[in-house]
Amino acid sequence: MPIDMIKRALLAGIGMALKTKDEVEELAKEYITKSELSEYEGKKFVDDLLKRYDEAKDKLEEKVEKSVKNFLKKSDIATKTDLEKLKKEIQELKKRS
Repeated sequence: MPIDMIKRALLAGIGMALKTKDEVEELAKEYITKSELSEYEGKKFVDDLLKRYDEAKDKLEEKVEKSVKNFLKKSDIATKTDLEKLKKEIQELKKRS
């Protein structure tokens, strides 16, 4: 089985952002053993897979953060930044009194 085919199958079959890095690495090692890849091919495969895992995780984190910010904005809920601004304004008003 060519390594590209294994990569595609593995990447398509794993909810990469939902797995831990250790789980992804362990699964990759199982595929390497089953497909009898050389040590070099195996290392390259694991490195590539972990790189893709990190990229997928970062993208998911960005999407979640953006979604939460949009929700807060639409819900008209004060954020930590909003509260800090109010606190500063109150402190400045107290100083003026």
